Amino acid sequence: MYQGTVDGLHRWPVKSLRGEELTVARLDGRGLAGDRAYALIDERPSHAGKRLTVRQTPGMLAWSAAYPATCDGSPEPPGPPVLYSADGVPWAWEDPGLPDALSEAYGVPLSLCAADGQQDRGPSVLVTFEASRQGLVAELGDEVDVLRFRPNVHLALDAPAFVEESFALGTTITVGEAVLKVRGAHSGPCIRCTVPSWDPHGRERWPELQKHLIVEHENKFGVIMRVTKPGVVRIGDPATIS
Repeated sequence: MYQGTVDGLHRWPVKSLRGEELTVARLDGRGLAGDRAYALIDERPSHAGKRLTVRQTPGMLAWSAAYPATCDGSPEPPGPPVLYSADGVPWAWEDPGLPDALSEAYGVPLSLCAADGQQDRGPSVLVTFEASRQGLVAELGDEVDVLRFRPNVHLALDAPAFVEESFALGTTITVGEAVLKVRGAHSGPCIRCTVPSWDPHGRERWPELQKHLIVEHENKFGVIMRVTKPGVVRIGDPATIS
């Protein structure tokens, strides 16, 4: 068993846009409440209405999204997010001009989609570990921002670096009130795509990062988990692996 605390909580309201840091979050059957509950749909005829992602359009990271603050501090999103353009202009999700603004920014005809659970691996929680981030820093000899990996929960534990590479079915993490487990299809150590090679704002690519992950870590970083006991999680809450 390894023990520690919750070091970071991150929510990405719109798939492939930058997101928001949280002090409290709800984990349940959706994953992290409000995470990737909105997406941009590629309306080019050759793309058959697929969701647009950073893999095709790194410039998506120039925009960010966040939910309005709640009066009572509830971890449940109060409604659709607000999007912020590269120059900081806010756009309400319901603004009829938003699709055109996004289409102009990305050079792709777009429509908007609202639906819970638009994570690549279904409703899930991506957990990363500070020891593994520090392990990458030591191996690469350069700083590595954990936001490159777009986690939901970041843990500071007494576990060794890259402990997640050995996680098997049944591995359980308790964070605050919630319990997460490696269970079912598409869970377990996270096989990374090219997204972490881009800095969190999509301005500069670092291809050596993914090459290193492929050669040294079978392209794994972090772990995809399912929520088996819903609950609220706060920064500083205790966390254990069993």
